[in-house]
Amino acid sequence: MAFGGLATATLRGRWAEVLVGQQPDLRVNADRINAHLTALAEFGKNPQGGVSRVAYSEFDKAARVVVMDWMRAAKLAPTIDYAGNIIGRRAGQDASLKPLLFGSHIDSVPEGGNFDGNVGSTAAIEVAQTLAEKNLTTRHPIEVVVWQNEEGGLYGSRAVSGQLTPAELKNVSNSGKTIEQGIAFIGGDVAKLDQVRRKKGDIAGYFELHIEQGGTLEKEKIDIGVVEGIVGIKQWNVTVTGFQNHAGTTAMDNRHDALLAAAKFIQMVNRVVTSIPGRQVGTVGKIQAFPGAPNVIPGKVTCTLELRDLDDEKVDTIYEQIGKETKAIGDQNGTEFAFAELHANIAAPSDARMRALIAEAAKGLALSSKVMPSGAGHDAQAMAQLGPMGMIFIPSIGGISHSPKEYSTPKDISNGANVLLRAVLAADRALA
Repeated sequence: MAFGGLATATLRGRWAEVLVGQQPDLRVNADRINAHLTALAEFGKNPQGGVSRVAYSEFDKAARVVVMDWMRAAKLAPTIDYAGNIIGRRAGQDASLKPLLFGSHIDSVPEGGNFDGNVGSTAAIEVAQTLAEKNLTTRHPIEVVVWQNEEGGLYGSRAVSGQLTPAELKNVSNSGKTIEQGIAFIGGDVAKLDQVRRKKGDIAGYFELHIEQGGTLEKEKIDIGVVEGIVGIKQWNVTVTGFQNHAGTTAMDNRHDALLAAAKFIQMVNRVVTSIPGRQVGTVGKIQAFPGAPNVIPGKVTCTLELRDLDDEKVDTIYEQIGKETKAIGDQNGTEFAFAELHANIAAPSDARMRALIAEAAKGLALSSKVMPSGAGHDAQAMAQLGPMGMIFIPSIGGISHSPKEYSTPKDISNGANVLLRAVLAADRALA
């Protein structure tokens, strides 16, 4: 029987509503998610109990092969795009609709944990597998994405959103490879990056499930965080140049000590950032003195500066103030400071409709939820440049992340995956 356009649209519009109504107990396979998490923990496993699976490492490359196998088992068709991202696709009922994306990453920081990124990636694959096992086809095409090098600076997702600059390809990753070399190592091709770029409106929407990486949800005994927005992040390499000299024969009042200037710089950053009301943060997370000998006054120091806030203008204002005070520090002992921007992640509010879908999904599962900001950067903020974005948090025990002690309970992981499942189905119904 043929249906008219209006009748067809009505039927499609009610598809997910009918689906959940007929299968109120539709759930992911929690045991399978946790088995996948356990399997991922073997790639780059370290003695501390976590992983060192930095992007572009051999461990990263090997884990990606397994992830693609899991995608195939979930009836997805995985490919590696030219930016090195893994994209598992499945056709929808309506080929004219834009794809609905959901996923996360599997690369870690050095000596990281087993849940950051991994929870979202394995849960996304599990959502697709649950739909496949129930013989359910969404209206929209779906794409389950495992983004490359999230921890290094959202390189994979920013390539897709068009924010990755050619200069950044020369940055050196934690693996020791440049971004350009790393992308080639995992199967991408930087000469064809233009072909992976998408423009605003090319996706129907994007969801990402992630551990909170903070202690709010656990402290308040709340099941699900509905992310209101992701902070903007700007990072710089800072070089302090002084004068290298003998530590025993150079008088204290005749030194141009680059490390002393850097120490004052670190204290100043903390003072400036904390002098302004708000939730902004500033960090000097890496420092190295040259030549690095006990009996030599350091002639050069390199360090990093990172600033984060939901308001990009506030980040710029803080950076300007730091710049002014930096000059004064240099003048005190005849040293010079130079700043080179590493990269910038734009602050990204989540979409109000996507927040509502996540909250409703949690409510339907009798889970408590609250709206909250993300102080960490995520691939979702790059995707927010292309279409409506929603992000789901689950509790991190003790608020610990980027550590081997990072942990989220199997129950919380299952809760988050089921919220993701329902949110995807609701978005499939609601998004044009």
